[in-house]
Amino acid sequence: MLDTHARKYLQPLIGKTADQLLKLNLTANQVTVAAFIIGVSSGVFILMEMPVTAVLVLWISGFLDAVDGSMARKTASTPFGTVMDVTFDRLVEVSVILGLAFLYPDVMWALLLLSVSIIFSMTVFLTVGAVSEKRGVKSFYYQAGLAERTEGFILFSLMILFSSVLLYTTLLFLFVEVFTGMQRMLEAKRILSDTEGGG
Repeated sequence: MLDTHARKYLQPLIGKTADQLLKLNLTANQVTVAAFIIGVSSGVFILMEMPVTAVLVLWISGFLDAVDGSMARKTASTPFGTVMDVTFDRLVEVSVILGLAFLYPDVMWALLLLSVSIIFSMTVFLTVGAVSEKRGVKSFYYQAGLAERTEGFILFSLMILFSSVLLYTTLLFLFVEVFTGMQRMLEAKRILSDTEGGG
C-alpha cells in the first residue's frame, strides 16, 4: 500500500541516487547484488544482538532495491534482473526471520507461520504477474495490496527492535500477509475473468 501511494514522494531522491550510481558506471544488477548482501546481513546482526544495526542495514537494502529498479528503467532492464530482484527480496526476508527464530526460539512457531503466509501471498503475486496481460512500470504486472515491501520492513523493524512484543508483532504481520494474499486472490479472479471474457 505504501509502496504504491508514497513512491511519488520518494521518487526524486531515488531517481537522483540512480543517476549518481549510473555516473559511477554501476549497473542495476550490480546494485541489486549490493542490496542483497547488505540486506541479508540484517539476520547476522540480529543474531549478534545488534538490533539497531540490523534495522539500519535492512532499510538501506530496501532503498537500494528501489534505486536499482529506477536504474533499470533509465537504461535497459533485463528479465534476469527481475528474477534476481524478486528472489533476493525474499532471501532478505528469510534472513530476518531466521535471525529472529534462532535468537528467540520460543516464538519460532509464529515465525514459521509468518513464513508460510509470505509464501502464500508471494505465490499469488508472482502467478498473477506471470499470467496477466497487464503491465505496469515494472517488467510484470505489479499487484498492490495491504502489505507491500515498505509495510513488511516496518513490521520487521518493530519485530527486531521490540523483542518483548515479538509474538504480537509477528502475529500482526501474519494477519496482514494472509489478508494481502486473499486481497490479491480476489483481484486476480476479477482481472483474469475480464481477460477471459474479452477473449
